[in-house]
Amino acid sequence: MPVQDQILYEDNHLLALNKQAGQIVQGDKTGDVCMADEIKAFLKQRDGKPGNVFCGVVHRIDRPVSGVCLFAKTGKALSRMNDMVKDRQIEKIYWAITRNKPPREAGHLEDWLVRNERQNKSYVVAGKRGDAKLAVLDYRVVTVSEGGYYLLEVVLHTGRHHQIRCQLANMGCPIKGDLKYGAPRSNPDASISLHARSISFTHPVRQEPVHILAAPPQSFEMFSCVSTM
Repeated sequence: MPVQDQILYEDNHLLALNKQAGQIVQGDKTGDVCMADEIKAFLKQRDGKPGNVFCGVVHRIDRPVSGVCLFAKTGKALSRMNDMVKDRQIEKIYWAITRNKPPREAGHLEDWLVRNERQNKSYVVAGKRGDAKLAVLDYRVVTVSEGGYYLLEVVLHTGRHHQIRCQLANMGCPIKGDLKYGAPRSNPDASISLHARSISFTHPVRQEPVHILAAPPQSFEMFSCVSTM
């Protein structure tokens, strides 16, 4: 999908896109074209910019995940947004589909996660240890589909590697399509049913509240309420 068709929000400082599952935010060992490079090329052509175009990644999500991705168009905006991320001043809400019913309708999860670089996977460990990082989120069940799938809304308080995927799986609710974390089968398009629904923050320059909402992919249409939310 062309960059211009994915734009959710743009001003002189920031650009937010509705990432499709399968796109990569930053370059990796695959060598596939990443969103940051696509944005640079788009801005250079659209705005007739000479020389190099700046594009800094503020909010990244995993390749099989869809939803809001936030980029900075200036170094000043990137620095200020990075400080806000560090100080947990950005609210991030996700939607997740799981086959299993959560143990409670709503809950607060705090787990210590360890990342295995070789496997590109995170694990919950019992208690704090040298390489473990605290992962915190809140969730609630929004609704259940006729087919017996549950739609969860997740408020993310920390940004650990594969945090939502790992914590929900540890709760007994692996995300639909997420084979890496225990789902029984993959989604046809190789996505996982996790969507970065919204991001809210105070604008780094104008100091005004910003709320960016991303429409979910078709895989979420099994829930009749989604179109009204």
